[in-house]
Amino acid sequence: MYLCRMKNQHFLKKLPLISTFVFDVDGVFTDNSLIATETGDLLRIFNAKDGFALKTAIEKGYEVCIITGGTSAAVHRRFELLGVKHNHYRVSNKVAVLNEFLAATGTDPEHVLYMGDDLPDYHAMLQCGLKCCPNDAVPEIQEIADYICIQQGGKACVREVIEMVLKVQGKWGV
Repeated sequence: MYLCRMKNQHFLKKLPLISTFVFDVDGVFTDNSLIATETGDLLRIFNAKDGFALKTAIEKGYEVCIITGGTSAAVHRRFELLGVKHNHYRVSNKVAVLNEFLAATGTDPEHVLYMGDDLPDYHAMLQCGLKCCPNDAVPEIQEIADYICIQQGGKACVREVIEMVLKVQGKWGV
């Protein structure tokens, strides 16, 4: 079902190698909408299915890293509650943060699935073994992606890729 958006046959061979997930936030976990409150806070809506999949991956021993240009107390809290230990906010150079994360965890970039949706993710994605994006990512990101999700950002695209990896590795399900 999911594999109809696969861009090359190498995608299937990479799924068993993935040990680490790196995600952008806005446009991946959210639909890129921001609700501005009277107090100046910017609110985002997260999909609970993405949260369930992320928490499941962490419980199964996968490394998870969030690298985003945005920030808010609510976003921090969301990922802390899900158990994400590597959270990087207000990032302007995602390649530098990705390289620091890889060095700190001893992770081979070939074992990383990176999901981004816009130009700030471009160069960091190029370094990773499996490049994925929501189906509403900008054209430049879709061009380099190994897999374009069926789902849009904020509509369970994170669940889609995590579930695929865990199923291939025999770690998904009841």
